[in-house]
Amino acid sequence: MTALAIVVVAAAFGSTLWAGKRSLGAGLVVLFVWGYLFGILRANLATVFSHFLFDAALLGLYLGQKKAFSDPKDARRTATLRMWVAVLMLWPALLILMPFQPLLISLVGFRGCVFFLPLAVLGSRLRDSDNVKLCNGLTCLNLVALGFGVAEYFQGIEPFYPVNSVTIIMYVSKDVAGGYFRIPGIFSSAHAYGGTMVASIPYLVGAWSQAQTRRSSVFALIGIGTAFAGVLMSATRVNFVMAVIMVLVTIWFGRMKSSHRILFAVLIIGMAGMALNNERFQRFKSLGDTDSVEERISGSVNRGFFEILMEYPIGNGLGGGGTSMPYFLQNQVRNPIGMENEFARILCEQGVIGLMLWLGFLGWFISRAPQVFAKGPWGTGRRMVWAMAILIFATGAIGTGVLTAIPGTAMLLLGMGWTSVPMRAEEGGPMRFLRLAKAGARPAQPLALYPMPATRPIQHS
Repeated sequence: MTALAIVVVAAAFGSTLWAGKRSLGAGLVVLFVWGYLFGILRANLATVFSHFLFDAALLGLYLGQKKAFSDPKDARRTATLRMWVAVLMLWPALLILMPFQPLLISLVGFRGCVFFLPLAVLGSRLRDSDNVKLCNGLTCLNLVALGFGVAEYFQGIEPFYPVNSVTIIMYVSKDVAGGYFRIPGIFSSAHAYGGTMVASIPYLVGAWSQAQTRRSSVFALIGIGTAFAGVLMSATRVNFVMAVIMVLVTIWFGRMKSSHRILFAVLIIGMAGMALNNERFQRFKSLGDTDSVEERISGSVNRGFFEILMEYPIGNGLGGGGTSMPYFLQNQVRNPIGMENEFARILCEQGVIGLMLWLGFLGWFISRAPQVFAKGPWGTGRRMVWAMAILIFATGAIGTGVLTAIPGTAMLLLGMGWTSVPMRAEEGGPMRFLRLAKAGARPAQPLALYPMPATRPIQHS
């Protein structure tokens, strides 16, 4: 099994490296193939190497897109974003030198703090063609996840997930009506399934709202429907609330055709009917238990936060404050502390300085609202991704894993990079020039930015 796990990890690295060299969109699709499959592959290849499956895929993408990180054409447009990414990576790198935790623990914590951050830079380079490839890929992957979810609904999770150290969380989550397990699909947990489905919705709605053909419109709508169905199957309350908010954001801020609005309303009504007629999809009703909700929020937000702040102002070292550790390293963590709060986790590991850096970055990201809500290509999708990112960090106050979820964190940071800078335009290309010339029309110059700066010359991307 170890040899097979090594082969799979090598395949993940090689495939994203190859696809990333072809285009950013292709590289992202292959990355998310491995991200979606990570949970079920790791469960069935329970070795040390299988834990590094998604890391290998992400490294392959970075190497395949290595020129993107030093492209001078993007230097001015993405300067502030790149500065924030560099600062957020530099502070944890300095913390590795401090002797709070063993080196292996610090490296795992370092990975959880910074390894996904370069995706924000790649997200800032997304073009129309990349988004189309990504959304088509997400629709296909959502269909695969739903297929496994349906099979687990009828057969249980046992045929797909053996009982071992990495699946124990699934087998203790037997709190769905009737004593059923929460459904993980092909992910590492039901929360990962529901969270990934929620994170995919903004991208798919963006593709659907501007679809130019009936085929592309129907395909994107299928992806949206499978995402909502996955949220219901996962029976995770936080993700259900987030999905509902995504619906409200779409209705309120989305700009789409009247026919699209009607179809979207029909889809939501259908999902609501399915939830109300199936007791196994109604775990969200426990949100009405105000006592349990208050206890969860107070315990996650208040309990121990200021005690940790006073006792560990510089943190307890990377990996020592709640970052998920592989089972073979858990007993090496020195003085483990933590609480079910992502901001507390950052405080526990990176201290006050690290927490302030992250709060500063989030404040800057929120301040990008004027350019996010301006008219432009993929406007509906960009608004939803921006709102989704804020919502995910807001719910981080009652849970952990915001910066380490696979592949949810990858979608999150990719979207934050995409929405925090003006979007890159497509170049026309010679074929487009030829078609316009034959028609007697004057070809428009390809724009590097959306919208075009008013006082600066056009720069070709």
